[in-house]
Amino acid sequence: MRAHPWAHAGGITGGTAFATTVVGFTIVVGRVTDDVIIPGLDDPGSVAGRDIWVAVALVALVGLVRGLSVMVRRFFNFMGAMLTQRTWRLAIVDRYLDAPLNFYRSRSVGELLAHADADIEAASSMLMPLAFAVTVVVLVVLAVASLLIVHPLFALVALLLFPTLAVLNQIYTRAVEAPAARAQAMIGLVSGIAHESLEGVLVVKTLGREAAEVERLSEASEELRRERLAVGDLRARFDPILYSLPGIGVLVLLLLGVWLVGRGAVTIGEVVQAMTLFGILWLPVQILGFLFQEMPRSVVAMDRIDGVLGVEPEHRPDPNLAMSAVPESVEVQFQDVTYAYPDGTRVLDELSLSIAPGEVVALVGATGSGKSTIVALLSGLMPVSSGRISIGGVDVADLGPDGVAQLVAPVLQETFLFADTIRANLALDVDVSDNELRRVLRLVAAEGFVDELPDGPETIIGERGVTLSGGQRQRLAIARALLRRPHLMVLDDATSAVDPVVEAAILDNLRAHRGRTLLVVAHRLATIRLADRVLLLEDGRITAEGSHEQLLGVPGYAALARAYEEATP
Repeated sequence: MRAHPWAHAGGITGGTAFATTVVGFTIVVGRVTDDVIIPGLDDPGSVAGRDIWVAVALVALVGLVRGLSVMVRRFFNFMGAMLTQRTWRLAIVDRYLDAPLNFYRSRSVGELLAHADADIEAASSMLMPLAFAVTVVVLVVLAVASLLIVHPLFALVALLLFPTLAVLNQIYTRAVEAPAARAQAMIGLVSGIAHESLEGVLVVKTLGREAAEVERLSEASEELRRERLAVGDLRARFDPILYSLPGIGVLVLLLLGVWLVGRGAVTIGEVVQAMTLFGILWLPVQILGFLFQEMPRSVVAMDRIDGVLGVEPEHRPDPNLAMSAVPESVEVQFQDVTYAYPDGTRVLDELSLSIAPGEVVALVGATGSGKSTIVALLSGLMPVSSGRISIGGVDVADLGPDGVAQLVAPVLQETFLFADTIRANLALDVDVSDNELRRVLRLVAAEGFVDELPDGPETIIGERGVTLSGGQRQRLAIARALLRRPHLMVLDDATSAVDPVVEAAILDNLRAHRGRTLLVVAHRLATIRLADRVLLLEDGRITAEGSHEQLLGVPGYAALARAYEEATP
């Protein structure tokens, strides 16, 4: 309500006007019954035509005001719900953009999608009836006051009815909360399984796991169905009771009214007024019941949304202040850098290294030695546990993710391309000329195969670039990085799927552009030999450095070199 007060206030105002006109309508109906209908039945000629038209006008006027109030309430309620959904979705997306990498490591894609879609839908489901439920309080007060004026016994029926409804709704809410929470959690699980099966369709098809994936999805869906049925079972038990109470109230009023009319305590019109009021209260009770039914699911979904919004975002300093101090050709330094996972496992242990401006350095090491962690830290994807990383003499922490993205262009082994044209995948909304596009395609030896495609650079490739080979995707990824004109390029085994001859041509082209610092995580001897210097990473530390020939005397490096040579076709 604080986020969009005018929308919710408009809904509550419309609901309050509706509550007022509902009570007013019953009063008009009661007066018309006593002053026009009953006299007209007793003596048709005793009622003047003017009185009939006045009665008609009053009923029509009150009905018109009530109809307008319903329009106002529904319009502003819907507006408030939609604006709130938009606010929550934008907040979640913003937090997704600012969340640290560890946030994504602990959550599946299906869960993230469920937060931004199903959870928001569920959390906002109670906003539509919420404003009207608030005005139910006004309606109850006015209704009891109106009934009290007619006769205290009528008011007593109302005072017994509404607390009973409140108690039953409370019992229902407590009973349905647990299965509603489990059902909401299962939505994320089902979404995650479906996403994994579709995302890994090649693995599923090639390994013949179709039946297993269907079974996995079926089990999760069946669990979701059971939880939804549990909620439905509770609702089926309580709904008839909740919806029948106003009708029981009407019957009680009818019996009381007959008795009181016989004693001359009330008029027939007043009985009609009271029964009409209870009959109209049916809708507010339904809406109030719907509010209580949706509340557990909404609260659970809101807790899940709050769990995302409660994630501490990455620190994002203004990069412009730090960028002004960065030279064109940058030096890279790691000073006693330590990085550990949240569980305390150390990956880098007081690592120190230095890369001179314009130098081409190859980083080698066994699996798990920390190479990808160095790439991630240098790319600003996660902060160091201790120590300092500087690019061009400026601390990465001062540059922030936005500043690092302007300086560093990492190219990872697993290449991601969008289901769009090659030009759009390379430019990424940056205005790039044809000459510039051709230049980078030549640098990565990709101009030939791109020209052979049906529409050249305007060819639309499949999702994740599945219509291209692995080597073609990697070359396009390097071209995309070059278009950023980075000060530092980091290739994390980014040419593993490229032919060795083509790889050598690409690296030679990159070396020819002196001034750009280049760090290559390498697994091929041909790549390693092209580097100015080789760094050997073991157990999170640099244990040796030098040229390829110099390091062959180091046992650990010699063993890796032999393994690389044997693996090279």
